[in-house]
Amino acid sequence: MLDLTSPKGRLIDAAMRLAAERGWRDLTLDEIAKAGGVNLAEFRPLFQSKAQILAAFTRAVDDAVLAKIGPDDAGASPRDRLFDVLMTRLETMQPYKAALRRIASDLRYRPGDSLTQFGAAARSTYWMLAAAGLDAEGPRGAVYLPGLMGVYARTFDIWLEDDDPGMARTMAALDSRLRRGERAMRRVDDMIAAARNMASSLRGRRRRERADDDMPSPEETVTPAAAPASNASTGPADAEPGPRPAM
Repeated sequence: MLDLTSPKGRLIDAAMRLAAERGWRDLTLDEIAKAGGVNLAEFRPLFQSKAQILAAFTRAVDDAVLAKIGPDDAGASPRDRLFDVLMTRLETMQPYKAALRRIASDLRYRPGDSLTQFGAAARSTYWMLAAAGLDAEGPRGAVYLPGLMGVYARTFDIWLEDDDPGMARTMAALDSRLRRGERAMRRVDDMIAAARNMASSLRGRRRRERADDDMPSPEETVTPAAAPASNASTGPADAEPGPRPAM
C-alpha cells in the first residue's frame, strides 16, 4: 500500500511503526524523520505535522481501496456495494491495526487533534461512496456523507478490538449498521421525492399565474360597436348619397 521507495512512503511507514511501539501522543517529528531515514530539512517539505502524516496515510488507504474495487455490479444493492468497499478498506489497514489502535486511544483524549482529522475523514468517505457507485453530491450526498461517516466510525472502533482473522464481529456490526442506514435513506429518498414534486407543482402554478396575467382582460377584448350606416331613404329627397363603402 505504501511506496517504501519514496521518502514520503518511508516516513508514513516509520510513523505507523513507532506509533505501534510507543504510542502517538509523545512521538516527535525528529524521531519519525530518523526512523524514515531522512533529516528534518528533507522532512519539512513533505510534512509539517503528525496530523499531516495521518492524513497522508488516509489518502494512501483511499488509493489502495480504489485500485482494488472493480466495476459496479449492476445487480448489487447500494448496501452490498458499500459493505464490500468498507470491508476492503479495513482489510487494507489490517497490517497497521496495532498502530491505529494506539493512535485512536491517544487522540480520544485530545479532541483538538481529532478534529483536525475530520476533513481527511470526510474526503475519504466521499471517495468510498464514489467507489460504491453512490452519488455524494446534491441532497442525497448531504445525507449520505455524514451518515456513512458515522457508520464507519462505529465499525472502525469494533474492528480495532476484533482480533478474529475472519473479522466476524466487524462484518456483523457493519452489516447491521448499513441495514439501518438503508432504511433511513429510503425515508430520505421519499422526502426528497415529495419535495421535488411540491417544487414542480409550485413552478407549474407560477407559470399558469403568469400566463393568466398576460391574457387581456374582458374589457380589452370587446370590439367597439360600429356606427350605424346612414340610410338614404330616411333623409331628405334631395340629399346627396354618401361615399360608397370599400369592397
